[in-house]
Amino acid sequence: MTDRPIRHFGDPVLRTVCTPVSAFDDSLRALVRDLADTAAPDGRAAVAAPQIGVDRRIFAFHLDGRVGHIVNPVVVETGGRLRDIDEGCLSVPGLWFPTPRWEFAAVEGLDVDGEQVRVEGEGVFAQMLQHETDHLDGTVYIETLPKERKREALAAVRRADWF
Repeated sequence: MTDRPIRHFGDPVLRTVCTPVSAFDDSLRALVRDLADTAAPDGRAAVAAPQIGVDRRIFAFHLDGRVGHIVNPVVVETGGRLRDIDEGCLSVPGLWFPTPRWEFAAVEGLDVDGEQVRVEGEGVFAQMLQHETDHLDGTVYIETLPKERKREALAAVRRADWF
């Protein structure tokens, strides 16, 4: 089991739009295992590749009894209401802020073998799909907050002992 260290907000890799995966080989399988192992501990829901310092468009999840990964994901559908949901992030440890998220989300991409997959969910699972796909687009959730909340979040980050 390889639980990789998490990069924190301020690390340039978290601001990078990730490179799509093109080689479905043993190195991808190893990355998927590392992401899955890193997402598995209690209190975690998912981990995107840039959070462990890797510029690849992939994330793994371990949430609500569902375990998996998705390569080159794209959010293809959202629905329900856009509402504020308390959100945190391993890359912004200890800080939680109400974040606008759709109640339903569907993501399409590939599995480790290059086969088409669709992953969808509601509530917290939908929140995770949106959150992790944002990571792959170089966005950390606090950057999506409404202006005043974002100002509060950035001030809290500056006061954090990990920053």
